[in-house]
Formats: sequence, structure tokens, C-alpha cells
Amino acid sequence: MPPVTLYESNLQSLKLLGRGKVRDIYQVDAGHLLIVTTDRLSAFDVVLPDPIPEKGRILTRLSNFWFARMEKVIVNHLVNVPIEDVLPNAQERDQVSGRAVVVKKLQPLPVEAIVRGYLIGSGWRDYQRAGAICGIPLPAGLQQAQPLPEPIFTPSTKAEIGAHDENIDFPRTIELLGREMAEKVREVSLRIYAEAAEYARGRGIIIADTKFEFGVDKEGNLYLIDELLTPDSSRFWPVDQYRVGISPPSFDKQFIRDYLEAIGWNKKPPAPHLPPEIIAKTAEKYREAERRLIDGDSK
Repeated sequence: MPPVTLYESNLQSLKLLGRGKVRDIYQVDAGHLLIVTTDRLSAFDVVLPDPIPEKGRILTRLSNFWFARMEKVIVNHLVNVPIEDVLPNAQERDQVSGRAVVVKKLQPLPVEAIVRGYLIGSGWRDYQRAGAICGIPLPAGLQQAQPLPEPIFTPSTKAEIGAHDENIDFPRTIELLGREMAEKVREVSLRIYAEAAEYARGRGIIIADTKFEFGVDKEGNLYLIDELLTPDSSRFWPVDQYRVGISPPSFDKQFIRDYLEAIGWNKKPPAPHLPPEIIAKTAEKYREAERRLIDGDSK
């Protein structure tokens, strides 16, 4: 049987609060949410019309794995509430099996916390233009995909669906979050990246860059939220195929971005449909990341 796909959840027993690019969010009670990770895929901030089989399940399993590993660094939004307690209806549970989590309701911070360890993507373009990324000057003469002298924190604004995030410098981050919170987010982000990058490299994956989401409770305590170190939020490269000077192959949605660039899409809605072979290859890249990082298969 082909993998079951879920483009959009439909849970009648809970109030739908909203649908993001990938996740559907439902109200459980005043203090808790149910987050369903679908198989939707976005590229260039536009949701594509075709689901990627198993993607939501893989993202959920990877995020839960990393949340558990990083609990010593920072608390996260997961709560120990069985899905059965939230969705007593068996058919609704089956619809979101393996892709739904109950979380603490928090106030998201208005920035995305991005950490870069390598010079690629928008960071490479910024460096070519200005010799810096988000106001952080870098040495001259660096090449595409080259490791940075040390990982850097390069936050961005959080755009609505269909709009584009914008890179911001640290002074702007302080304006948005306050100095103490901005410095804490930077410190935690860099520490998580360092620990995750070391772990992943031992399993044949380079984490070139990644983004984190944070939220606060009513007392102002900081939590890690949303997803963590998945192929949707990170750039994963196979160690054995990495080369400086090129954009390496990846275990993430960069493959889709490259395809969409190649066909000349203007990056505006509506997004084009994906050929079956592109969908299948993308799904395999996500499964390969899962196998390497969680199951320990680095081949």
C-alpha cells in the first residue's frame, strides 16, 4: 500500500485556530493546543499543491527526538497528555496518527532564530553582495558552502503565508525582543546548533544551517516551540558528498527549491504541481534523514 498522505486535517471535535504552511492548530483548552503536522510543503514561502507522503510523520518524529535531546538546554512546548485524552474519537485519531502533539499554549516570539554554520543560500548571496550576513562581517575570499569561522546567529522576521521573511541584524532583534531576551535566544540557539551539528556529523549529516522558533509563557519564561532540526527547518548535507564551492546535495526541501528554480517558476501563487518522480524523490530524502539521525543508519 502507498503511504497515507494528509494535506489538510479535519477534526470536528476541536476548534480549528488556524492553518500554517505545514501545521494545523486546534484548541484543546485554555492552556493547550493540538498541533497536527501535515504533508504540505512550502517553498519560497508559498504552499505547494501536492503533499509529500509521510512528511508530517517524519517531521513529528524528528522534532520529538530533538526536543528530548535538547531538554538539558531549554524546556520545550510538549506536554505529557496522551492523544487519546484529546481525541477520544478513533477515526479522528487515525487521521492524525504519528503527526499530532499536545503542547503548552505560548506566545510566539516575533523572530525566527536562524543559526548558520556554512556559507550557503541567502547568507551566501548576502556575503557576495556585502561581505557580511545580517550585519556580521565575514573574512574576504570565502567560497560557497565553506564552513564559517564559527557559527553565527542571523535572525529574521516572521512573515505571513505568502510573504517573505526578512533577515535582520542583532540591534533590530533587541528592539523586537528586548536585550535580555535577544541575548538568551542567541545563546540558546548557538548551543543547540553546536550540539546537534556534532551529533548529526557522527551519523553522516552536516547541518549547514537551521532555524528555531521560541515562545514565552505569561511569566516570560522561554520555551522552544514549533519544530526542531527537521528537513523543513534545516539544511542537511551528506558528509560524503560535501564539497566547498558548490551547493551540495541535501536531505531537505532544497531539492524542491532547485527543481522550481530550474522550471522558471516566478515564486508567486499559485505554485505549480510537482511531477510524481519529484514527489517520490523528495519523500525519500526526508526518510533518509530520519533513518540517519534517529535509526543510526549513516549509509
